Amino acid sequence: MPNSTSPHDSHEITRLLDAWGEGSRSALDELMPLVATELRRLAKNYMRQERSGHTLEPTALVNELYLRLVGRREMNWKDRAHFFAFSATTMRRILVDHARGKRTSKRGQGIQWLPLDEAVDQAQEMDLVALDDALQTLERMRERQARIIELRCFTGLAMREIADMLDISLATANREWASARAWLFRELNLRERG
Repeated sequence: MPNSTSPHDSHEITRLLDAWGEGSRSALDELMPLVATELRRLAKNYMRQERSGHTLEPTALVNELYLRLVGRREMNWKDRAHFFAFSATTMRRILVDHARGKRTSKRGQGIQWLPLDEAVDQAQEMDLVALDDALQTLERMRERQARIIELRCFTGLAMREIADMLDISLATANREWASARAWLFRELNLRERG
């Protein structure tokens, strides 16, 4: 994820994440204006992948994220990248919950489709709920591979950043990325046929 904040802001973000992690209620309120631009960028990336006419807008997605963050207590944030990875994962969960709700209310009609991010190098569109289910299955089998998919596809982190964040070598990260990508592609194709 590109660093779009100044070094002063990055230091302040880290300080506020630490304070929030230690239980300061006001730290989140101070943090949000500093990270709002990056969170809106993440939300826009997600919404760009959604079908046109989606009932959630990027601002609503960020607002929903904020409501879920408010409920978090004493989170141990490793760093700024950890916060944005968590935020991106939470946004994905919000959209999946929304898709499941729509699916339930329409009894299977109007399924939402999502292109699986350019990073996965697949041209076909994937069902967001099926993608989430597949990622949860992968997480139970190979947690680190699921984390790599999530960080690469949903936060836009570079492989070097992912390797550093997971404390593994770049070669290991690339190997696990390739394996996870292949597994995910096969799993989604099986679910589509199934």
